[in-house]
Amino acid sequence: MKFALHFSNSNFPDGAGARRLALAAERAGFDSLVAIEHVVWPTNYTSRYPYSPTGRLPGGPETKLPDPLIWMAFALAATTRLRCMTGILILPQRNPLILAKELATLDYMSGGRLDLGIGVGWLKEEFDALGVPWAKRGARTDECIRAMRALWAADDASFAGEHVSFSGMSCNPKPINGAVPIHVGGHSEAAARRAATLGDGFFPATGSPVDIGPLIEQMREMARAAGRDPAAIEVTTGCPGALPGSGMDPLGAVADASCRGVGRVVLPVTAFLSGGAAGSTQHAKTFGGLDASELEERLMAFGESVIARV
Repeated sequence: MKFALHFSNSNFPDGAGARRLALAAERAGFDSLVAIEHVVWPTNYTSRYPYSPTGRLPGGPETKLPDPLIWMAFALAATTRLRCMTGILILPQRNPLILAKELATLDYMSGGRLDLGIGVGWLKEEFDALGVPWAKRGARTDECIRAMRALWAADDASFAGEHVSFSGMSCNPKPINGAVPIHVGGHSEAAARRAATLGDGFFPATGSPVDIGPLIEQMREMARAAGRDPAAIEVTTGCPGALPGSGMDPLGAVADASCRGVGRVVLPVTAFLSGGAAGSTQHAKTFGGLDASELEERLMAFGESVIARV
């Protein structure tokens, strides 16, 4: 079982914080840090955030939210084993050729320690501000995945689609292991199908304590129908019972997740902060304003009591 800390860049947005959190997580035995993304934050929006009962993003427009790839470069440069993952990057907002280059460069320079979590996006106002079409963003996402993999697979690459098209192009360096693993995020049937047919992993999220087992099983059935081995598609989920302060047996909760085929458990970093509560989505101050030793002690204690024992 792998363990990851979510909302890392939104809670520790400065370089010193990224570095110190990464070192603490690596020492404690965490597999990865997860970084989130929004390019811009509308002052007013009517789009509904699907992972909160309020329909609103946690925090506000003043929230420091570094670009996840640049933030992860700081974290990866400070460590030797820790991986980083976007959770998620809004793929249809990006030029897939530029993104393929950025991802391959970061993966190559870190020794192959990058995972790409992707989603189609929910904030229409952000798409409008970026000049990116809201319509057909799902189809554009699928093409972006295929186009990036074509560039990573070989030189003199070509791809012909409705939204992405190029011929005879090379993009180097290549990712260390031939491609950057792509984990499909989302809570819908469309996300499950995308993970089943195109993903290296599935990262279902609901933002509420509901059973996501049926959605995971739906993904696996779709994978079988597509001729893929569902066991080869890594599942990443939250595990509320493993959180500090949950009042539950963390080892039992993790064991239950493992039995359901979960390969990576993601925990909000806020649960380890002073005053943080299990499942909290409250954004913390920058790392410089926190008791660093206390956070490091809590991460290490979790590593010894849970990570090292599963």
